[in-house]
Amino acid sequence: MQLLIIDALNLIRRLHAVQAQRHQHEATALAATGAALTNAANRLLGQFRPSHVVAVFDGAPVGFRHHLYPEYKAGRKPMPEALAGYLGELQQLLWQQGIDALLSDTDEADDLIATLASTLSRHGKSSIIVSTDQGFCQLLNSHIRLWDHFNQRWLDEAFVQQHFGLKVGQLVDYWALTGVSGSQIKGVPGIGPKRAKALLQQYHTLDQLLATPPQLKDENTVHTHQHHALLSRQLVKLVDDIELGFNLQDLRYPPPTKGS
Repeated sequence: MQLLIIDALNLIRRLHAVQAQRHQHEATALAATGAALTNAANRLLGQFRPSHVVAVFDGAPVGFRHHLYPEYKAGRKPMPEALAGYLGELQQLLWQQGIDALLSDTDEADDLIATLASTLSRHGKSSIIVSTDQGFCQLLNSHIRLWDHFNQRWLDEAFVQQHFGLKVGQLVDYWALTGVSGSQIKGVPGIGPKRAKALLQQYHTLDQLLATPPQLKDENTVHTHQHHALLSRQLVKLVDDIELGFNLQDLRYPPPTKGS
């Protein structure tokens, strides 16, 4: 089996941004977004021919990360109001294509996606996550792949090595050091991508770095601000063991006809 997991808002917001530039009238832009979403979904289904498919939406604006760190995602540009009000229609369009929507009142979409992919992976089954969000690269393994629909490319281990100069298993520690600006996660003051990469190439993990007496300036900085690093790591790491409460057979594609 192969599960296709669509990061729905990642896809929809980018499609809408293009249509909003092309069409002056809001209603026209929304209708065009719906058509673009239908086309994108058809292309993905034809390209990957999954046995199961789901579109995961973000239904939990306040989750455990906000409670740990109130500034989490503060100042992020909100979804256009008209688009937010049109999500029900977009979900209906996907449903008409046999793609069910998944959202939670308590869990972020990223964690739901991580749980779906990781649960399958633990059982030796494959999934493809459709998203431009590089945060999903931390999940990559022989059973989990990440597809950038807009650039038509795999965000794979080779991409991680080329882009970050690190292994997949080091990404969470890397972001713990650098922070993630788009989510307002600060990381360690003064430690940017170049320094974080050098530290992890030397020590391999954040835990090993913190377990070693500091000798150089950057090492001392991380030790001094280790609470920032550890909090950032907790915020960055995706949760992969949420109780989903449904059967994977509910996501079969194409969906079974009644009585089958």
